[in-house]
Amino acid sequence: MKREDEIAGVTLAGSIVNLLLVALKAVAGVAGHSAAMISDAVHSLSDFVTDIVVLVFVRVSARPQDDDHDYGHGKYETIATLLIGLALAAAAVGIVVSGAKQLALWFHGVDLPTPGALALWAALISIAVKEALYRYTRVKGKKLASPALVANAWHHRSDALSSIGAAVGIGGAILLGNRWTVLDPLASIAVGALLVKVAWELLGPSFGELTDSSLPASVENEMLDIIRSVEGVEDPHNLRTRRIGNRIAAEVHIRLDGDLSLSVAHEKSSEVERRFRERFGSQSHIIIHMEPVKKLF
Repeated sequence: MKREDEIAGVTLAGSIVNLLLVALKAVAGVAGHSAAMISDAVHSLSDFVTDIVVLVFVRVSARPQDDDHDYGHGKYETIATLLIGLALAAAAVGIVVSGAKQLALWFHGVDLPTPGALALWAALISIAVKEALYRYTRVKGKKLASPALVANAWHHRSDALSSIGAAVGIGGAILLGNRWTVLDPLASIAVGALLVKVAWELLGPSFGELTDSSLPASVENEMLDIIRSVEGVEDPHNLRTRRIGNRIAAEVHIRLDGDLSLSVAHEKSSEVERRFRERFGSQSHIIIHMEPVKKLF
């Protein structure tokens, strides 16, 4: 099965689950008089939207290079990751704002409605389902080297965390009585703040890739070691690196004996390329500039 087909299959399964959870949470939130559960339903809806984003963009990113995209379409997957991060941030801010409004009403003496048991059960079901979906999607994302799929996994985890907050607030209000209905908005605010942090951790690498930031020093040092491992290749320098979706791109200068024939020099360069792609993937890009060194003896 093709990589993009596997990613699409995982994402499609998640989107079906998300759509069912949206319906469950919306009904439970309205029937159970729980603002936290209604907010959780909105969060699950954002999960469903990001699933659609992944399905569309990963398909595009899998396209081979063409006249308009000499390095392929890998960055479309990065754009998908960025959009997921933005959607997660928006959902997190919405949860915080909604909780703050409820908290303000409570401070002004307004009695917040006591949530019903249906809302609590919906939260508990959501926690179990979304945590399982997070683990499954993350494992697949790591296996397929898909940053968009890993980002989507964290979106599933964020929904599970949101449901934990809702469960704490709803359960506390049910068990402790009307005086503690404030636990509902307090839990929402705490979870929303945590989700803002998760969103930032997703957005940072995406912005870095879209602005062509270099790969980590540890990866660049590994590249230099691979280049030096080829006999006759000396002093790799001017290394430039970046990421294109799930692919790696590098440019480097190397020095070779100036008395070597063009054919032998080309063989040395090709061996560097072979070892590089063996380590970083067959679709990784490397450009090698050869410089002659005059041997004294």
